[in-house]
Amino acid sequence: MLIGTAYAQTAGGGSPTDLFTALAPMLVIVGIFYFLLLRPQQKKAKEHKEKLAGIRRGDRIVTGGGLIGTVSKVVGDNELMVEIAQGVRVSVIRSTVAEILGKSDPATRSQDKKPASGKPAEEAETASADTGPAKSQASTS
Repeated sequence: MLIGTAYAQTAGGGSPTDLFTALAPMLVIVGIFYFLLLRPQQKKAKEHKEKLAGIRRGDRIVTGGGLIGTVSKVVGDNELMVEIAQGVRVSVIRSTVAEILGKSDPATRSQDKKPASGKPAEEAETASADTGPAKSQASTS
């Protein structure tokens, strides 16, 4: 006979320090993954979401598919109209924007601007249109 009588080992009491030493390496690994992988990824995702929320007309963007264009119109919360070539516009979902190449200056309304003469824009245009032909007629006489 090769094997004699086998006796079962008596069960140990299982002290709390044995449990801690068994779980300590796992806790360290979870902590390293959190600080080196998960936290930076969450931070980058938050910054990207803020950039997407700030897209406005005139911004140059790159889509996830590699199309480069200029935002011509913000259709809604999730949709953008992007001009990829002169006269060629495509509708793009905001979340597919991969990168913002250039930000435009905030758009100003031409109606709100007043010319240097102090008159509203419409009156200034009609006044300049009226004086233009009058001067040319006076110079020909």
